[in-house]
Formats: sequence, structure tokens, C-alpha cells
Amino acid sequence: MSDALTTGANEIAGHEYLAFKLGTEEYGIDILKVQEIRGYEAVTRIANAPEFIKGVINLRGIIIPVVDMRIKFNLGEPIYDQFTVVIILNINGRIVGMVVDSVSDVTTLTPEQVKPAPEMGTAFSSDYMIGLGTIDERMLILVNIDKLMLSPDMGLMEQVAA
Repeated sequence: MSDALTTGANEIAGHEYLAFKLGTEEYGIDILKVQEIRGYEAVTRIANAPEFIKGVINLRGIIIPVVDMRIKFNLGEPIYDQFTVVIILNINGRIVGMVVDSVSDVTTLTPEQVKPAPEMGTAFSSDYMIGLGTIDERMLILVNIDKLMLSPDMGLMEQVAA
């Protein structure tokens, strides 16, 4: 079992992560999944869409869904200010926008800096956590953004076959 943890840590260590904030917590996603980062702009609501899907935006002729992660994970009332950004992701060729409180930086993690995710009941399912990245006093919750965005409860990728 420890071999599986070591293998998982080695697969993600040495990768660059985009660090962003949701509430008081800092998260990290694989920088290779990020297409661009944009300021938050008004979205067009879609009738009967889940509350966490803010709506859609037109990105250079492509209509993309925008998910507010603060609503998705019940992290309090979202506030849209000058720090709020939309991270444009490319997940298996599908473009999706993800609203977060702010983006801090891009960081590279070594194998020693990546710890296995603890098993615990949180709003953020451990199914989507790769592990915890530690940088001095900072701790990044590393997210498997593919697995999260492709999950059935997101309802974004229903046409993608397993």
C-alpha cells in the first residue's frame, strides 16, 4: 500500500501547480490544465442549471460553462470583487471556466513536499484530492481537476465516455 502512495506522490511531484484561494483555503491544480486566467465578468444564466453553474460566457466564439467552486463546495456566500478570477481549464479538450476567490502563484513541488491526502469527511471530497503540498508555512490542497470536472455530479461532461 505504501508503494501506491509513493508512486502517486512521484507522479505529481515536480509538477507545476497554479495556486488559488477558495475562502480561507489554498488549492493547487496542474498548471498544464490551465488555458488562461481572466477577471470575473458577468455570465449569462442558463435556466434550470444547478446553482453552482453560474452560467456561460463567450470566449472568442466558444460558449463555455462557468462553475463557481465556492457555491459547489458550500464555502459561504460568494463575493465578486477585483480579486475574483475565472480560471479557464482545458479538460480532455472541453473548455470550462472555474470561478475562484483569487490566484496566488505557480509553484513547483518536489516529492518531499507532497503528502498523501488524509481520509476525512470534508466538503471537498477526498476522491478529488491528490494530496497536500507543503511550501514552508503554506499548505496547498492538490486537486485532481480532471476527476472533479468529469464527475457525474458536475454534469458538465455527460457526453464523455469512460
